[in-house]
Amino acid sequence: MYNPQLETFIKVADAGSFNKAAEESYITPTAIIKQINLLESSLDVKLFERTHRGLILTKAGRSLYRDSKYIIQYCKDSVTRAKNAMQEDTNVIRLGSSPTTPVQILMQLWPKIQMRCPDIKFQVVPFENTPENAREILANLGKNIDVVAGIFDDTMLNLRECAGTELFRESFCCAVSIHHPLAVKDKLCIEDLYGENLMLMHRGWSHYVDRLRDEIWKNHSQIHIVDFDFYGVDAFNRCENGNYVLLSIKGWENVHPLLKMIPMEWEHSIPYGILHSPTPSKTVERFLAAAKQAADEM
Repeated sequence: MYNPQLETFIKVADAGSFNKAAEESYITPTAIIKQINLLESSLDVKLFERTHRGLILTKAGRSLYRDSKYIIQYCKDSVTRAKNAMQEDTNVIRLGSSPTTPVQILMQLWPKIQMRCPDIKFQVVPFENTPENAREILANLGKNIDVVAGIFDDTMLNLRECAGTELFRESFCCAVSIHHPLAVKDKLCIEDLYGENLMLMHRGWSHYVDRLRDEIWKNHSQIHIVDFDFYGVDAFNRCENGNYVLLSIKGWENVHPLLKMIPMEWEHSIPYGILHSPTPSKTVERFLAAAKQAADEM
């Protein structure tokens, strides 16, 4: 389905050397080098600069690296779709999963969902939550992935060209490094954030976040707001490495092992539920109705 040398290319880029990539792949460095040389030759581009300090991606290499993981996952999804097509009598819900869109909450509802829809089966489809993937996946729900669980509001749904079914409200909490002075607390009030750098998604992403932002600007100017563009792993790394405070939800407590999610004494929350196509299939419609009923009973 795709050139397997792409996987070798990703391993080499992540490792920064042929030897380390060879160790991880349990093959010889010579075999790794041969695959990279063949890939560069077939693409007619230079992917790495060989330096005495290791391998450095060229501009072309950085571009291919960004796209390769999506290409590989897309091809794997194509095989899955083909297999599903052979089982037309099986009602499968393809559930997208990433660190910031975990499936655990839906799994808690699964027994009650299955009682209402015993014929529906889940298929978890992992994906890397990058800005590019988010745009592609959410705008095309129903093709490779049927549903994704996560936070949303009307602003985000319009931006991503998808629909959402709310299951419940998720209270905003704050994530801090386990080494941060605030990490000793089990609950925070907004005054605890005075003098801190609070990471908030940029204005226009969510009116729930914007409402909190406006309250802080109006009544709590002692808090320094730091804008960022995307809830990906990079944002959680930035929070931990920079000793920042990150607006978060409890459902993301497993995204970064060195961050602690601390509840806040405020009324700010955001809808949590299931993102899906504006025109879902009959199977997805049944699943959404069952999930909503299951959540109402919790």
